[in-house]
Amino acid sequence: MSNADLGSCLRAWRDRLAPAEVGLPTGPRRRAPGLRRQELATLAGLSVEYLARIEQGRAGRPSASVLGPLARALRLSEEERDHLYRLAGHSSPTPGTAPAHVTPGLQRIIDRLNDAAVVAVDRGWHVVLANPLAITLLGDDATGEDGERNILRRHFTGLPSRVIRTPAEAAAFEAYAVADLRASLGRFPGDPHLIGLIDELQSVSPRFMELWARTDVAASTSQLKSVEHPEVGRLTLNCDVLEASGSALRLVVYTAAPGTPDHQALALLCAVGPQTFG
Repeated sequence: MSNADLGSCLRAWRDRLAPAEVGLPTGPRRRAPGLRRQELATLAGLSVEYLARIEQGRAGRPSASVLGPLARALRLSEEERDHLYRLAGHSSPTPGTAPAHVTPGLQRIIDRLNDAAVVAVDRGWHVVLANPLAITLLGDDATGEDGERNILRRHFTGLPSRVIRTPAEAAAFEAYAVADLRASLGRFPGDPHLIGLIDELQSVSPRFMELWARTDVAASTSQLKSVEHPEVGRLTLNCDVLEASGSALRLVVYTAAPGTPDHQALALLCAVGPQTFG
């Protein structure tokens, strides 16, 4: 297969995806029903110039780190994602690796949770996807604009976070998170990303090493979580961790009871978006 085959498939997948499916307006000036190249590049976190080279067969072999976001942005099925990898000269994710593919059905569910902040994380607690409200609420915790999108690496290396915990809450979170990571390793013992993350955290965090030595195993839980937003102040939210069917991803969903001040603050963030308040 050639780079031209890869470009043709990408263009066809882009043309079939309606803007409304990804939350974009459908204006009267559109000459084609699908996404513009600029829109897909933005959704996938790529430059439009690089995406143009891929579609035109001039970019060589895109890396797996490029293909994953493209597959998610294009709402590809698992079979289509695997075909994309093969077209680019890569093998599809191995059976021993925890699948982190955002299926079209899962993406539709996320899109419809308009009043909830939703973050999709893989088994190693790496943020794969965050909806607009989660980005507004959590900032760097969800976007990784400071270079780090892994929740556990952020916590155990002391990076700033908008999530506020008392010492007791931090200890409980750490114990649960490490036990959950151990459970994930038991489920996917050959996953190189999990193994690498565990080795790294043991080398940089005495606290992680201490907890890892306990050999506890735990499943995801629901809890209250406090978030300090720079504009609206502190919100206390319900945080539920949901297993995604057909994937190894989990959805971390932040909600507030209707009629409460926290719900009103969350609604304000949803309406305003990530812009700085005036």
